[in-house]
Parts: sequence; structure tokens; C-alpha cells
Amino acid sequence: MSSLQPVRGTHDLLPEAMRRHRAVIDVARDVAARYGFQEMATPIFEFTEVFKRTLGDTSDIVTKEMYTFAMGAGTGSAKDEEGATITLRPENTAGVARAFISGGLAQQVPVKVFYAGPMFRHERPQKGRQRQFHQFGVELIGVPQPQADIEVIACGAQILETLGLADAVTLELNTLGDPESRAAYREALVTYFSAHLDALSEDSRDRLTRNPLRILDSKDAGDRQLVADAPLFADYLNETSRDFFAAVREGLDALGIAYTLNPRLVRGLDYYCHTAFEFTTDRLGAQSAVLAGGRYDGLIQTMGGPATPGVGWASGVERLAMLLEHDIPAPRPIAVVPVGDAAQPTALKVTQDLRHAGFVVELGYAGNLKKRMQRANKMNARAALLFGEEELAAGKATLRDLDSGEQELVSLDSLAERLSRLA
Repeated sequence: MSSLQPVRGTHDLLPEAMRRHRAVIDVARDVAARYGFQEMATPIFEFTEVFKRTLGDTSDIVTKEMYTFAMGAGTGSAKDEEGATITLRPENTAGVARAFISGGLAQQVPVKVFYAGPMFRHERPQKGRQRQFHQFGVELIGVPQPQADIEVIACGAQILETLGLADAVTLELNTLGDPESRAAYREALVTYFSAHLDALSEDSRDRLTRNPLRILDSKDAGDRQLVADAPLFADYLNETSRDFFAAVREGLDALGIAYTLNPRLVRGLDYYCHTAFEFTTDRLGAQSAVLAGGRYDGLIQTMGGPATPGVGWASGVERLAMLLEHDIPAPRPIAVVPVGDAAQPTALKVTQDLRHAGFVVELGYAGNLKKRMQRANKMNARAALLFGEEELAAGKATLRDLDSGEQELVSLDSLAERLSRLA
């Protein structure tokens, strides 16, 4: 029955897949913490206005991809919430920025946070991107200097390196300049594309006056031909913008972080400025970006907060998990095997004691000795502890090394110490 299948664009993270997913998150959490970022979490849904303000009314995410619901009268705690709409978060930077404002964090800058969790977009399911997908991200708020850009990029690079993916990705880098440079470039783009209006796709014609930089992201073949000859941002940078970008590149060079310049890498919304970057791969087909971010000095002010600089990135956990070359094995447990009903109480107590001591332990629920040992082998147990009449009378257990086949009698008081010596 279709009702017993996952909804299109969602998938279950069964134990094997979950271990890969968890491996990515654990590494990212550990590395981000070493860079001084602290974990936070925002609600999975926000008032729709949070995303409309930050993503733009004309963006594909807002117009086509958001899961938005009416709250309905009486569902909110305040009258002004009645009739409002809420949206499942399509990304998390907006939620972090909203929390910065509503949480009164402006007096605590610099604010360095990271997050991990599910996001939701109603788009065509793609390799490594479902309608419910997971992101890990970092945000550094309150630092206008290029050192912040260098630090967040370095954090992302170290996460990828720790995951063993340094050779699988390329860091692409560009500058969007300051607002003055951006305005000059925008004018140049409008002039250029207006001269080719008939050749533009319908979407790009719509973007021409509202958000011309987004034409550079168009996937339309005809648009791509025009984009190839479009003016370059670098030709419209003022001295301040050039100096900022030079400082970012010098910092990355000093850290030994390789990058390639991509003059077509842009962010369409006006609150983005200066550094834009993506770590891309050629191992996932068309879905090449695995970690992307940039500087967004105008975002918090756009949302009604104080003028506050910020820079950050987000990474798709599913895409990184797909790039991991090896499966993540489950921990190898200790199998406790009581022989006969009389051994059950002792086996239960030993199981609990060993778990308290930090071991992964499995106690067979039923079956004879043969079946329980078959189950121990199936779960790839490292060792088995057998309790029969002789062992119970002597206050010992038979420890069987399931790799070597060797076994020995071990007193119950010494089990934890002896098991800790198994490789």
C-alpha cells in the first residue's frame, strides 16, 4: 500500500545509513567546537515572514519550494498570530539571525554558533537532496574583518579533511564586493542583459529588474551562453573591496588552504557582500556543492535588527555521507550467553554491570546455546561470556574470544578489566 511507503522526497535513516550520517555530524561538531563555535538549535518552523525577508519574495525557494501552513485562529498565544502562516525551515541562517535579534545577542558579539538538523524544501528530489534533508552549518556574527571569513572557511576545510574528503572537493572563491561595488555591477548587468532581452528565458527576464545577479545562476542553456560573455564582478570592485578580498586570499594562503577563483560564483540577495565560497565535488553528478557560504553583512538589518556583520556556511549532511568511502561499522558488542534458566539472573546482572562500565553488551533473549552463539556471530560480537552450572558454582564466566576462538575462565569481579584488554 502506498500509505505504508515514505512520502516522496523523504527517506528513512536505517542503522547503517544513520551511522554514516552520525559520523559526519560528530566530526563537524568536534571540529566546530575546537574553533570556538557553540551549538544552538532553532525551531523547525518559523513565521513565514522570517524567510520571505531573508530569501526574497522572488526567489525559487519562497515562490516554489517552501512548506507553508496557516496557523488558524486560536492556535497562537497572541491575537496578532491569528491567521499568520508558518513555514518549515528551508535553511537555518534566517532562524539563527532571528534568534540573534529576539534573543538580544547584539551585546554579546562576536557570536559563534553551529547547528545541525533537518530542513524542508518542496523541490524535485535529487541525488543527495531530498525534500527533507539535513544540514550542518556555522555562523560567525559581529565581526566585520576578513579574519572571520578566513576562520569559517578554515573550519569547513578542516571538517572535510577530517572526514577524509580533502581530495574529493575543490574550494571555489569569489568576491561580491561592498554595497557600492555591488550597485555598480548590478547596473552593468542590467545594461548588458537588456541588450539581449529577447534571448533571455522568461525567469531571467523577470529577474532582470528585481535581482539581475540571479541570472548568473540560471540553468537555462540560452541564458548560460549570455552569461559567458557578461561583465565580470572583478571589473567593478572599488579599492576597499579589492583589499578585503586580498586579505581573505592571503589568509587562506597562509593556512595552506588551496582554492580556485570562480568569477561566476554569486549570491543573488542584496544583503550578501564580499566573500562567497563553495566546496564542490565532481563525484555526485550535477549536485556538486557540498558546503557553501559567504558574508551577509546586511542580513540582520534586513530583518529589523541592528546593522551587524556576519559570515557562515551550511553543508548537506547527506551529500557528505555519500562521499565517505567506507561504511561505518557498528560497535562490536560483548555477547552474554546464559546456559539454562538458572543462569539468567547472573547473566542479567553481569550485563547491566558491564554496560555501566562502558561496554556494548547484548543479552540473548531466548534460544539454546547454539542459536545464541549463532546470533553472537551474526552481530559480529567481539567476545562471548558463557554462564553454565560450573561457571555459576565458581563465580566465574567462560570468556570466548570470537576472533581467535580461545577461551578462559574469568572471575566475575575481573570481567571488566579483562574485557578492556581485548583489541
